[in-house]
Amino acid sequence: MTLARSLMFQGTGSDVGKSVLCAGVIRALVRRGHRVLPFKPQNMSNNAAVTADGGEIGRAQALQARAAGVATSVHMNPVLLKPQGDRTSQIVVQGKIYAQCDARGYLAKKAELWPFVAESFGKLKAEADFVIVEGAGSPAEVNLRANDIANMGFASRADVPVVLVGDIDRGGVIASLVGTAALLEPEELALVCGYVINKFRGDPTLFEDGLRVISQRTGWRSFGVLPHLPEVARLPAEDALGLDKPNTSSGEIVIAVPRLAHIANFDDFDPLRQDTHVRLVFVNPGQPLPAEAALVILPGSKATIADLRFFCAQGWDVDLAAHLRRGGRVLGICGGYQMLGRSISDPSGIEGPAEAVEGLGLLAVDTVLTKAKTLTEVQGFERFTGEAVRGYEMHVGSTAGNDAARPFLRLQGRHDGAVSEDGRVAGCYLHGLFAADAFRAAFLSQLSGRDIAAGSYEAGVDDALDALAAAIERHLDIDALIKAAR
Repeated sequence: MTLARSLMFQGTGSDVGKSVLCAGVIRALVRRGHRVLPFKPQNMSNNAAVTADGGEIGRAQALQARAAGVATSVHMNPVLLKPQGDRTSQIVVQGKIYAQCDARGYLAKKAELWPFVAESFGKLKAEADFVIVEGAGSPAEVNLRANDIANMGFASRADVPVVLVGDIDRGGVIASLVGTAALLEPEELALVCGYVINKFRGDPTLFEDGLRVISQRTGWRSFGVLPHLPEVARLPAEDALGLDKPNTSSGEIVIAVPRLAHIANFDDFDPLRQDTHVRLVFVNPGQPLPAEAALVILPGSKATIADLRFFCAQGWDVDLAAHLRRGGRVLGICGGYQMLGRSISDPSGIEGPAEAVEGLGLLAVDTVLTKAKTLTEVQGFERFTGEAVRGYEMHVGSTAGNDAARPFLRLQGRHDGAVSEDGRVAGCYLHGLFAADAFRAAFLSQLSGRDIAAGSYEAGVDDALDALAAAIERHLDIDALIKAAR
């Protein structure tokens, strides 16, 4: 049996564009006729996706699987860290909850996770022509080097060549690449086969001297300079850093999303962000909910009770009451749905100390958090527009009460969610419902009081992946990258 060749992309820091670059390289290789699979040994994100084999992985690997044209698998991201309250993270291993610990505890636990990482990588290598591997953070974080499974620790053990990615848009790219080289050990330097400059704006010939300095100081070759690509904005963002980007939309329907401390699965809002009829506003802590909003959406959360307290500490509960008095509407998704109810009970201490708290009281439902976690892909329809929806559920706990007798959705023979008696407050557990074009158009038509035509969100994602792949073919030496893989 011939095993796949592999190539790993590591960054000089977080948010340098590794995830999107890997997706583009994968799509470019697929367009050349290769079978390609994505892999990220360790990820930290509360933006997760349900896999076809019933687990969860980082959202970036789900996008990369889409770029490859394959079903998602837990083996594409065997270790997923999901930050939650009290400075702890939930550790998900091969799609299932494995443990919960703080940062120091995780450093001690990393050594026992390598066998899972090695097993998953081996499975993927047996099924593809190429495995494109994404690092996490930066290999220059020498304080995290012990038992590393995310960057050079993985590359060394698995004997995978490394391409370093530097983001010129944030500045200091020469220093970041040269500085990374200075901090790597000799055996790590031997794994690096070159670098890519990402997100360049303007005339790339003006950076030729910069490339020369980097290559002279590091001994690495340049695989090319990838320009800033507007199409990338149409791809789902994995990191919450993406929420810091300025809002440039100018649609007439204002939808506000409070930015919770532990906001999760915020890619739910990408279809709204890209809809020309919508001005999506992520409301930062300390800012009021905008009075002009037609809809306020309470998003998913990795720590529902902690985020409920956070929500009220910002005064957003008062703003939300005023929003409803003005005739506005409210929607809660997953953790946001739970917050809208009368109470949330955590008898087993799933999120922290065992306790029960009052909710916002806008829906006559109550939630009990349980140890069992629901992870499933579902489809159905929204009961008031009748339009089809699909997506996934990813939550702990169950919600019931009088308003659940008016369910928001019908999913595969069962009801989901609840709607208030006056119809202006609703909630559900379904992530991804706004990606359904006809439903989104009907929902926005209700908000605006006029007919709104459906866009094509999913087709736009695939078009963006193709545009990204084409740009990589034009601006990077893809043949050299293929040759570097082993």
